[in-house]
Amino acid sequence: MARDVGHVRAFKLSSEACPIPAAIQLIGERWTCLILRGAMLGLCHFEEFQACLGIARNILSDRLARLVRADILARTPDPHDRRKVIYALTERGAGLLPVLVAIRQWGLEAGLGKPSHPALADRRDRRPVAPLSVRAHDGRVLAMEDLVWIGADGEELAPPLPPLAKRDAA
Repeated sequence: MARDVGHVRAFKLSSEACPIPAAIQLIGERWTCLILRGAMLGLCHFEEFQACLGIARNILSDRLARLVRADILARTPDPHDRRKVIYALTERGAGLLPVLVAIRQWGLEAGLGKPSHPALADRRDRRPVAPLSVRAHDGRVLAMEDLVWIGADGEELAPPLPPLAKRDAA
């Protein structure tokens, strides 16, 4: 089914304003993801990140500086040792928790890693967190076929999403 010119134009305009590419450019690189994971696990000193991740000093320095400039990490003097600084997640950085959990869950589901410890768990019940999902305003879990892209005026920007491709059962 051919798309009409209006849908193509609307898609192009929305693509130019889409925050996904900029967000991926900021946090999507391997070392940056591991630094964020480390910060969420409590790493806070340069030497800890370097020792735990096995990352070169120059790369670590660059990634930490980028995350500080983006207000994802804060850099403050260590009150116990003035020669060191503490890198800690900001509120904006903590907002990445569901993003990283979703990426980890997707990666495990896709066979891209092995279940490992530490595993993220509910502090009260000590059970692993449930799989993340896209939910409607009323809490319903939504599948691809339940979604539509709408513009600021409420008009649908594209025809309904196509069905998912089926994998061959070889």
